[in-house]
Amino acid sequence: MTDWLTPDEWRAVALSLRVSFWAMAISMPFGILVAYALARWNFWGKQMVNGIVHLPLILPPVVTGYLLLVTFGRKGVVGQLLFDWFGIVLAFRWTGAALAAAVMAFPLMVRAIRLAIEAVDPRLEEAAATLGANKPMVFATVTLPLILPGIIAGAILAFAKAMGEFGATITFVSNIPGQTQTLPSAIYTFLQVPGAEAQAQAMRLVLVAVAIAMAALMLSEWVSRAVARRISAS
Repeated sequence: MTDWLTPDEWRAVALSLRVSFWAMAISMPFGILVAYALARWNFWGKQMVNGIVHLPLILPPVVTGYLLLVTFGRKGVVGQLLFDWFGIVLAFRWTGAALAAAVMAFPLMVRAIRLAIEAVDPRLEEAAATLGANKPMVFATVTLPLILPGIIAGAILAFAKAMGEFGATITFVSNIPGQTQTLPSAIYTFLQVPGAEAQAQAMRLVLVAVAIAMAALMLSEWVSRAVARRISAS
């Protein structure tokens, strides 16, 4: 692939993979916690939390990116605190791209994990509790193994979604070659340039994006089935 793609194209692909991995990793613990809360807990404002979690799916991505900018930018409420206390800057950095991608991919991860949790018979958890296991132990020994296919599926879907994120990312971190220019941003840049060479560059990156997305979806399906078979066998 390094011979087929130019150095600039390869940097865009490598940055997208890096951003997508960290977006998935950032989302994972919060995704499990939120999915479990929505599936098992009853609390005031549950529907509001559910709506906020899924809001990035229905909001224009540019709006999400703008909200991230005014919140996590250098002058934002959270962004200024992060800079003053820890020297962390997210806006116009690749780390900000990972945050934007994580926010956009979060609803897909939560939904996949929540469906897996809701499919677990609560009586199994209750049986473990009657044997003396506390709630963290019940989750670790009973719930977690049973929902593992859903977690894996959600993680890979979040990774694939993060790879394709454009609107929120370009609004929050701009489109700086070599720094914040992800795969979708690079495709957009090439499409703005007239000429056959730019169109060819865009097409190469489109093919790479399609290949990665298809591979992620196939891997998600295969891993989920393999884990489910192993759990059933045990």
